[in-house]
Amino acid sequence: MKYVLHIIKYYPFSCLLIVAIWYLSLCDVPETQLSHVRYIDKWTHTVMYLVTCIIIWVEYLRRHSTISWRKILLLAWFAPILMSGMLEILQANCTNGHRNGEWLDFIANSIGCTLALVIGTLWVKCRGKE
Repeated sequence: MKYVLHIIKYYPFSCLLIVAIWYLSLCDVPETQLSHVRYIDKWTHTVMYLVTCIIIWVEYLRRHSTISWRKILLLAWFAPILMSGMLEILQANCTNGHRNGEWLDFIANSIGCTLALVIGTLWVKCRGKE
């Protein structure tokens, strides 16, 4: 419990975005005019995970003077991808047909996380914060 409170205290925006992703992933999505744009949901998934992982990077870098690449890979890349897979499984099995889990959504989420990893790594290298 102490670790959870630590995470909430030092990563508040990341936690807020993660809660938003969970909510948006499990609630019914209303039909909009953009629903007819090809692959709009995949772009949305990519951007959601890209922004979330970038925020994790920013909050991590604000708190640490040196980088533990193991921690940053775990927090800002692997954990969001794992969460994404869990959410796709939950969508497929626990939403009474309102949502469906898709491999392409998982791939789009993973692309967003990986783009954030590339951006974060380049940012660190350019700023010399290693």
